[in-house]
Amino acid sequence: MKSELFRSVAVAGGLATSLWLSSAAITAANAKTVKVELTAKETMVTIDNEGHKAIGWTFDGQIPGPVVRATEGDTIEFTLTNDAANKNSHSIDFHAARADVLTSFAPIKPGETKKFTFTADNPGAFFYHCGADPMIQHIARGMIGAIIIDPKDPNAMPKADREYVLVEHQTFENPEDVKGMMANNWKHDVFNATPFQYDPVHDVNATQTLEAKPGERVRIYLINAGPNEFSGFHPIAGIWDKVYPSGNPKNVMSGMQNYTVAPGDGATFDIVPPNEGAYALVNHSMRAALSGAIAVLMISNKADPSMGHGEKILPR
Repeated sequence: MKSELFRSVAVAGGLATSLWLSSAAITAANAKTVKVELTAKETMVTIDNEGHKAIGWTFDGQIPGPVVRATEGDTIEFTLTNDAANKNSHSIDFHAARADVLTSFAPIKPGETKKFTFTADNPGAFFYHCGADPMIQHIARGMIGAIIIDPKDPNAMPKADREYVLVEHQTFENPEDVKGMMANNWKHDVFNATPFQYDPVHDVNATQTLEAKPGERVRIYLINAGPNEFSGFHPIAGIWDKVYPSGNPKNVMSGMQNYTVAPGDGATFDIVPPNEGAYALVNHSMRAALSGAIAVLMISNKADPSMGHGEKILPR
């Protein structure tokens, strides 16, 4: 694959993914321009493990949208297209950007395109979303995603053996009920759009778990898309070895049982499982966990070597 594509956005398995770049290859000298193009699409999306569908508002036809990945110091050249078949105006708000909210983040009408450029000045795990009015509805209907900015120093964080991205958010039974969204009348709290997507214990129709081998450092990028709830992220039967608020390596904490991520925020979590077994990664709010926010991390010497790498940092 050509080197200029190493940080490009990819799509696989109906979910957003990114091409994985070894941190050993990242240096300040190769800061570059990363071109990112997203299209706002109002389309049918899968809403549960049984395959039922509903109309979602999306980036590139999927929830969450494509993972955008770059390195600290890179320039992001961004293009947003609002599909001409859409009925609503849409926009983009990158939490990794410093820009003009009245121009760069302003909504565009169906059939329009806008472009802007920003420099990824800070490493971390950041949220992006549509900011068109009413913002709560555009977020709740699925216009959400993650942008990961790797530190330019390859030694700023311990090398991860596997990486996974979990975008957590609440879903609502009636996507047109903005008053219900404001009243916080959500039905499910989910990772990557689907209740219990990685939890066959609570949903027999779930077909996948996160995987790793004993002793591997597993890095979870958690983005709390909200729109309303905080997430108390906890590994049942485990301890977070490292927690990096906002994903910035300068913000490091050790030996954490739980760390709270606010709506619109993100954090990076490392866990190093010593033995074979299973962990349940949960929002420790029981209402959230038992309505869908549980992902099982299976630890086995037979773990699929492809999981947590390349196109499988967002497994389905």
